[in-house]
Amino acid sequence: MCEVGTRPPLAAERGEPPGGAAAAERCRDMGEQPIFTTRAHVFQIDPSTKKNWVPASKQAVTVSYFYDSTRNSYRIISVDGAKVIINSTITPNMTFTKTSQKFGQWADSRANTVFGLGFPSEQQLTKFAEKFQEVKEAAKLARDRSQEKIETSSNHSQTSFAAKIREMQEKPGVHLCVVLQESGRETPSSTRASSVNGTDDEKASHSGPAEAHLKSENDKLKIALAQSSSNVKKWETELQTLRESNARLTTALQESAASIEHWKKQFSACKEENDQLRSKIEELEEQCNEINKEKERNAQLSRRLQELETELQDKDLELEELRKQGEIIPQLMSECESVSQQLQAAEKKNKDLEEKVRTLRTEVEESKHRQTNLKTELKNFLDVLDGKIDELHDFRQGLSKLGVDN
Repeated sequence: MCEVGTRPPLAAERGEPPGGAAAAERCRDMGEQPIFTTRAHVFQIDPSTKKNWVPASKQAVTVSYFYDSTRNSYRIISVDGAKVIINSTITPNMTFTKTSQKFGQWADSRANTVFGLGFPSEQQLTKFAEKFQEVKEAAKLARDRSQEKIETSSNHSQTSFAAKIREMQEKPGVHLCVVLQESGRETPSSTRASSVNGTDDEKASHSGPAEAHLKSENDKLKIALAQSSSNVKKWETELQTLRESNARLTTALQESAASIEHWKKQFSACKEENDQLRSKIEELEEQCNEINKEKERNAQLSRRLQELETELQDKDLELEELRKQGEIIPQLMSECESVSQQLQAAEKKNKDLEEKVRTLRTEVEESKHRQTNLKTELKNFLDVLDGKIDELHDFRQGLSKLGVDN
């Protein structure tokens, strides 16, 4: 159940199969032709509460506009299996109202109910509403033409009847009183006084073939007047029917006005409820946005946590390596102490060697100084030796010369 003006859940959205495919064939057999067909879920107003919708079909059914060319009328027909769930004749006073994006309704005073249709999409609802407006205008135009035709036929019949009477009055030998009595009307006083117009001489002259001609015309006029009388009765019956239908339409219009006020109140209440729901939806959307932000933050935190866990695992590995290295540290310390002792010993040796180097340097310098002195002495000695050698050479040359001379 749902409130009036709200959209009930559609079975087509739940994937239920269609039904009621024989409606068009049945209406074609009755002389009607479909002009527009769609599929929708059919609802009727609850007759007890006049507020809630009662589903008339378990699934989406075919809803069609039909045109009756013999009666010049339009109907909305829908059949679910063998059950007729909509049989609404469209009148110019009907109005199709969109109550939501996919739901529309109209009131049928003859059926004393309100029909509601739920469509799978807003586009189908718009097409149905446009077609309803077109059919409503066509029904209004057909009603206006019918009234004009009745008035024209009535005026034409009365004019024709008066013309026939004038023609009969102009022609002598026609029994107007008989014709008018058969037509169901009273004759004028001047006509009842005399059944034949003209003098006795004219009576005598119009005997034989003229009298037969007048009788045939009189018979024709009798038939025409009888048909006119039957047409007048028929028109009176139709007029009475139209008056009764007008009275029913007036009553329905009053009921529609009352129901409109009721629907307006319902609409205002639904509007307030809709505004409240919208505000709640906005609050929920804000909460959803905050929840989404929190989810994003949680996702970021989870990613950061994973990164930290990875870093922690790396640090654990480093710590394990450091622990392994820490186990080697005492051995390294002992080695370092031995190395430091060796270093100290080496430093002592180095100091001794430096002392020896200093001593050797001094000795080298002294030896260099002595070598310099020796070189100087050697040079002097060599100079002296060269002088001596030169003297010996000269002496030898002198000796050789002496040997040659001897």
